[in-house]
Amino acid sequence: MPAALKLESRRTRAEQRAATVKLILDTSEELFAQLGYFGVTIKDVADKMGIHPALIHYYFDGKKSLFDAVFERRVGYAVTLRTAELDAYEAKIKGRPTVEGALRAYYDGAFDVYINDEQAWRNFGRIFAQVNNAPGYGAEKMEAYLDPLVLRLIGLLKKAVPDAKPEDLFWGFQFTSGAYSLLMSRTGRIDRLSKNLCASDDFEAVRERFVTFMAGGFNALYKRRKGKSR
Repeated sequence: MPAALKLESRRTRAEQRAATVKLILDTSEELFAQLGYFGVTIKDVADKMGIHPALIHYYFDGKKSLFDAVFERRVGYAVTLRTAELDAYEAKIKGRPTVEGALRAYYDGAFDVYINDEQAWRNFGRIFAQVNNAPGYGAEKMEAYLDPLVLRLIGLLKKAVPDAKPEDLFWGFQFTSGAYSLLMSRTGRIDRLSKNLCASDDFEAVRERFVTFMAGGFNALYKRRKGKSR
């Protein structure tokens, strides 16, 4: 067989493999988002794809390996995006951040992904919320991927309010992170409570309000603490 034909054959096989892995990850992502880690089996993924479970086991060691691949496929981009937003903000403010500006640099770009991209990213948002709220395994994932960015954000907040107590800044972030996870979960509860005045999927409405609300909480906590110290 001519060398060119051999190369084309190998390329085709590689492309087929990549397409198969992508389909497995896409299908798994959808199911994990809907049912959670413990609500999905390898067989569920295979059944939805119309294939034998052995094909999934050929590419992945088991369900944890599959879930890790689903999570890691997108979290890298999320980290890159937030890093770029923080870089741009720090270059712009020249060492004089504000609480709202720092939070906006950390969160606004993340909301843009869910506003502008396809359903797949919204599926990932639900998976991210699962991981962010899971002790042990989830904490390990956050430490590996997000904690350096969180500490960078805390550093900016310290510069914005240099006499704030460090524990207040960390608690403030904990509150924002919890609210962010709830928003990513898109449970539909706010839809029911508001009789559809608000929608869990309306990330434009979320982005318009989230940082302003959270910055108000940071500033109120700081002012309250400062007032007590007088």
